[in-house]
Amino acid sequence: MQETGPEPPYARLTPELILQALESLKFACDGRLLALNSYENRVYQVGIEDTTPVIVKFYRPGRWADSAILEEHAFALELAAHEIPVVAPISTADGVSLHQFDGFRFAVYPRCGGRWPDLETREQRLQMGRFLGRMHAVAAAGRFQHRGRVDCESLGTSAREFLLRQSLIPDYLQDAYATLSAELLETIQARFDAAGALRNIRLHGDCHPGNILWTDTGPHFVDLDDSRSGPAIQDIWMLLSGDAAEMGMQLEQLLEGYQMFFDFDYAGTPLVESLRTLRIMNYAAWIARRWNDPAFPKAFPWFDSPRYWEEHILSLREQAAALQQPAIL
Repeated sequence: MQETGPEPPYARLTPELILQALESLKFACDGRLLALNSYENRVYQVGIEDTTPVIVKFYRPGRWADSAILEEHAFALELAAHEIPVVAPISTADGVSLHQFDGFRFAVYPRCGGRWPDLETREQRLQMGRFLGRMHAVAAAGRFQHRGRVDCESLGTSAREFLLRQSLIPDYLQDAYATLSAELLETIQARFDAAGALRNIRLHGDCHPGNILWTDTGPHFVDLDDSRSGPAIQDIWMLLSGDAAEMGMQLEQLLEGYQMFFDFDYAGTPLVESLRTLRIMNYAAWIARRWNDPAFPKAFPWFDSPRYWEEHILSLREQAAALQQPAIL
């Protein structure tokens, strides 16, 4: 749903308000404030007197119900309780992890460093596979009640319908986009149907290298904001790169480590290109839905240009060809 109203969602989120929100939880802020790279929410590193800084995340107004955010927190805390490396929110003494201040909902996290994973060697892929297998073993033991699913409707059909209602796509490309996107979604739905009864588990949901930090002790996850239910392959395909042969080899090695801890559902492997296509479509709709947030035109100035939409349609045509290729494994 596109945000409405005259005021951008974070117009009142001033540095003073950010510090006051943390101080309302008895954090002794030292005044240091660093905005981190985040568009959907607003995330800051805040200095704390005589100790390590913390990370505070202000949730985008209207995006999630409290129940969905609390389910995300509970999932992260459950993983952490099983000693799976994930950055979980800091709870107060009475167990509260989601806070409110002056109309904003926010959570506080420990600061955890690291670098993007390389995944260039077999050993790194085995280690990442073991990490994912451990996470999914815990994830499969419970169910989400308030968060979405990985499916054609939520990631593809809704994105297509939203974009066709907007004026961002140039007139001369509207028919091309409408026809191509409809054909893609028909193909993708057929792929999901052919996969049969997939085992849907709780997922990280947005498991790309930017949401994984690697240290000398191995990887840990950050940002479970897009957690949802779906097939296990959703948390794996974004870690693959290269041509089909390279991705197949990488997937085999990831799964070699993965299956030490959890039984992988191979029925989902033919969905890699379907999931990639849905992500491309949903990404365009995500930017469009947030276009009245001043941060988005600044960050994506090319988005409302004809060139972007020409390239977007070209990407979708390439995906149409990829969908006709054999599964990578």
